Amino acid sequence: MTTPLILTFVGMPGAGKSSCVDHVMATRKNLPPILYFGGITMDEVARRGLEVNEQNERMVREDIRAKEGPASHAKRISAKIDDYIKQGYNRVVADGLYSWSEYKFFKEKYGDAAVIVAITAPRKLRHARLLHRPVRPFTEEQATLREYGEIEGIEKGGPIANADYTVLNDTTENAMFTQLDKILAEIDF
Repeated sequence: MTTPLILTFVGMPGAGKSSCVDHVMATRKNLPPILYFGGITMDEVARRGLEVNEQNERMVREDIRAKEGPASHAKRISAKIDDYIKQGYNRVVADGLYSWSEYKFFKEKYGDAAVIVAITAPRKLRHARLLHRPVRPFTEEQATLREYGEIEGIEKGGPIANADYTVLNDTTENAMFTQLDKILAEIDF
């Protein structure tokens, strides 16, 4: 049996994580549904009957972390990963690792089986993408506030700096996918 791998993406908003996840899901077979770190927050926003917006998402994210600890999202996601592995899946995709605590939790629990891939892009380019994205577009001010919150509040820079692999998304999607495909081949994903 092949050793399970958990492919986990991290990056600032607008870097290209979702496009990378879509690419992996379109080019790889026999994968379970994607696990979204942000989905934990969104599910809780819905459960509480709140409007989906940046303010409510931030409040819920912070509330979950305050009650369950800074690695709360990773712990919740890991239970789903473990279920997938028990079901016989040996490749799992988790999108949107946020914090240094989550990074440490994943590395302590899964070791080298947790492959962290940072998707990076220059700030101005990320902001331009966020302004024009079809789902939940951000204004310049919203993008900046979100970035500062992720960098200062949950120390998102650590997982990006310490990722196993880094993909630079500063030209075309195809160029980004070429970099990602080389990584996937190297790790046999």
